[in-house]
Parts: sequence; structure tokens; C-alpha cells
Amino acid sequence: MDSRHRAFVNFAWLNVGYNLLVIMWGAFVRATGSGAGCGDHWPLCDGQVIPRAPDTAQMIEFSHRVTSGIALLLAVALLVWALRLFAAGHPARRAAIATMVFMIVESLIGAALVLFRLVAHDVSLTRALSLGLHLINTFLLIGAMALTAWYASGKPAPELRGKGGLLGMLIAALIGTALVGSSGAVTALGDTLLQLGVLPGGVSQAITLDSHPLVWMRIIHPVLGTLVGLAMITLAQRAMRYDPSPATRRLAWATAAIFVGQIFLGTINVILKAPVWMQLVHLLFADLAWLTLVLLSATLLARPSTVAALHAPVVSGSPAR
Repeated sequence: MDSRHRAFVNFAWLNVGYNLLVIMWGAFVRATGSGAGCGDHWPLCDGQVIPRAPDTAQMIEFSHRVTSGIALLLAVALLVWALRLFAAGHPARRAAIATMVFMIVESLIGAALVLFRLVAHDVSLTRALSLGLHLINTFLLIGAMALTAWYASGKPAPELRGKGGLLGMLIAALIGTALVGSSGAVTALGDTLLQLGVLPGGVSQAITLDSHPLVWMRIIHPVLGTLVGLAMITLAQRAMRYDPSPATRRLAWATAAIFVGQIFLGTINVILKAPVWMQLVHLLFADLAWLTLVLLSATLLARPSTVAALHAPVVSGSPAR
């Protein structure tokens, strides 16, 4: 890999890391109830380019908009660089285009949340659904960014022919992980509204049939997350049988370990009554779980088709030949 491609790969991974920070800060905005800090103005903040004498909520929201704007500019730079560096049809070029598309959608969703006042103390199901969709698009965004760096580093493009069973399993895993992440975003919203006193009862209340749907998510999300986490362990085992190469084994182990870690972190989050810092840690690991699964999928789909190994029984010992 020459210096131009190496520099691009480093820049692409820098984009991934920076966007993870932006995502964490966005979650902090929601967790502190600061989403209405700039009122229902967008892209201006309370009708101003730079707010004068801002209060704490306005400063938190404004800083998130600034960091998000920088993320947009970095995505534009990534796309322009990819278009100049890679030929048409190159997977890194396609991933960079997808990154730009998802970044635009991300901006539009964020703007809609503000303009329709689906922020701060709003308890509507519309806001909950919007946050769930926001999280899914965020996953797609950072996944596309990671694939841009991945393919730019010389990794082979996916080959989908003859991979029906494998492709179906990976799609199911990606959809399941996206649903868990989406339900986690909605659950975190409920925790925030409970802690802010917007929803009655507090975070220690018993959940009954009459509880608000956002409160019910405090049961639904952990159950769904545990089921998907256990399924990821099985997927990791089968992935290593399908492709016992060191690279795949590392990604498979990382995927399984992060999903198990997520179950542990989720348990701690419940025990501690969802403090803000723990919500941020839980979200970060959710993003990392998604990224490792995306890269594991890209690695498996680039391998020659050997579907029989994927469906072999999972037992201890050496991989089936």
C-alpha cells in the first residue's frame, strides 16, 4: 500500500473515531435533557449563528451541532478524496458514497427532531420511533465509514454468489443487532425521562400492565439484547469453522467478547439505575459491537464459497475440513 492510500485509510479511521465521539456527545445531550437548548431553530441556535450568553443546556446542544457540522465536512472530504483516489466500482469508493448518503440522512433526522420539537421532555411515541430510526441510521453511517477504511486498505470485495445460507445468517445478525441498538436508544430515552421526572414513578418503579410503553422497554430491551448476544456467540463459532484464518478468528472472538460484554454492561446499567456515564459506555460498546460484526461479515463474504462448513455442528476441536 503506497503512502497516498495509507493516508486515506488513516483519515477514514479518523472519521470513524471522531463520529463515535459525536455519537457519545449526542447521547449526552439527550441524557441531560438539553435537546431543546437551541429552541426549535435549525440550523441556527435560538435564531443566532453563535448564541450570546448561553445557558448550560444551550451550550451543550450548540456544541453538539458544531461537532456534527465538523463530522459532515469530514464526510465530504472523505468522499471527494475517495472519488479522486479510487476507480469507479471500487468497494472503498462505493462505501464512501454510502457514508455521504447516511451522513445527509443523519443530519436530516437530527433537524427533524428539533423542528418538530421531539426533544427534551417530549414523551410521544413519535419521538421514540424517531430515535430508534436515528440509531439505525447511525449504525449504517459508521458501518459504511469502517468499510471505506477496510476496503481502502486492500481487503477484497464481497462475493455474494453461492453464499445464500451464509448471507442469510449475516443479514439476520445485522438486523438483530440493529433492532437491539434501536430498542436500546428508546430504553435510554425512557430512563432519561424517568430521571428528569417527566414520566412518573422513577427508575425504581415496578413495571405493570398500565406502565408507559417507554417504561416497558426496560424489560423488552434486556431480553432482546440477551437473546441476540447469545446468538452472536453461536455466529462467531460458526464463522471460525467457515474460515479458520487468523483474521477471521480475531474478528469472531472480538464480536463474541463485545456482545457478552454488552450483556454484562446492560446488567450493571440496570443495577445502577442507568446513570448518564453508564448509558454512554453502554452505547459506545453497542457501536463497537456493530462495527466488529460489520467487519466480520465483510471478511466472511469475501471468502470463496464453502457453505457446508458454516452449517457443520459446533463442537470443540479443530475446524472441519
